[in-house]
Amino acid sequence: MNDKPCILIVDDEPIIQQTLAALLPLETYEVHHARDGAEGLAKAIALQPDAILLDIMLPRVDGLAVCRRLREHPLLAEVPILMITSLDDRATRLAGLEAGADDFLTKPFDTLELLARLKTITRLNRYRRLIEQRDRLARMNEELRAAYQQTIEGWSQALDLRDHETVGHTRRVTEMTVRLARLAGVEEDSIEHIRRGAILHDIGKMGIPDSILHKTGPLTEEEWKIMRQHPVYAYEWLSHIDYLRPALDIPYCHHEHWDGSGYPRGLKGEQIPLAARLFTLADVWDALRSDRPYRHTMPERDTLIYIETQKGLLFDPELTKIFIKNIRQII
Repeated sequence: MNDKPCILIVDDEPIIQQTLAALLPLETYEVHHARDGAEGLAKAIALQPDAILLDIMLPRVDGLAVCRRLREHPLLAEVPILMITSLDDRATRLAGLEAGADDFLTKPFDTLELLARLKTITRLNRYRRLIEQRDRLARMNEELRAAYQQTIEGWSQALDLRDHETVGHTRRVTEMTVRLARLAGVEEDSIEHIRRGAILHDIGKMGIPDSILHKTGPLTEEEWKIMRQHPVYAYEWLSHIDYLRPALDIPYCHHEHWDGSGYPRGLKGEQIPLAARLFTLADVWDALRSDRPYRHTMPERDTLIYIETQKGLLFDPELTKIFIKNIRQII
């Protein structure tokens, strides 16, 4: 949008064009001219002006027909149109209004009236266009957010398909983590980052060989070293994506333990990001409450007892209290 409002004058009389142009200061308006209806339509489409001064009595295509055509065009349907007429009768004004005119100027012009009307309608039109641009940007932003979310979920589903033991695990722990975060008083602005981080919590396992990821027996020490790299892989892959950087705490830190015994960095206590401390509780709960080839599902009561015993060891003590107190709501 230009700094100066764009005015298109459609009139076949050179003296009217010159008069109007003289009345509109060049430092305030960008003024363009058309000599007949056909040229006016073409220039209106090309310029998309802030206002159109349109004579009724035009050669070939009269102003009423031009006005109707302008109102049918998707880019020009809302552009303010001031119809110029030497006729000051009711029938002419009604015909102009039915064609889509917004206002009328009667020859000869009252200079102050003309400037006042133009100032008002160009300001309102610019405001309308700004609102449309804002709404369009908001829609584009929402579409982009949806595309990002679909991509993230696609990555997670790809990992679930690769690791058959964890099918459904990501969905469950994501919802549990979000519920726990809200119970812990996390602000809504941070919830979406927590949700994305939970969805992507094990994305680093895409870098772990199948021979290790799918091994049914105990891992060797060397295999454990490789497995413990998956949070590092997640950090290396995602930290370069601005959109996902705020969600990195869970993929990078969800194997850190409150007592400092976790990996990959051995963080301790509140050194561990809050999102990761929340997620760890949901992750361990779901892992223990799910069947695995190497063990059966742990009963709910025993799972709660285990989590209680790990308070201050694996888990944040205060978050553990909230988790146990609200377990029915969380699961």
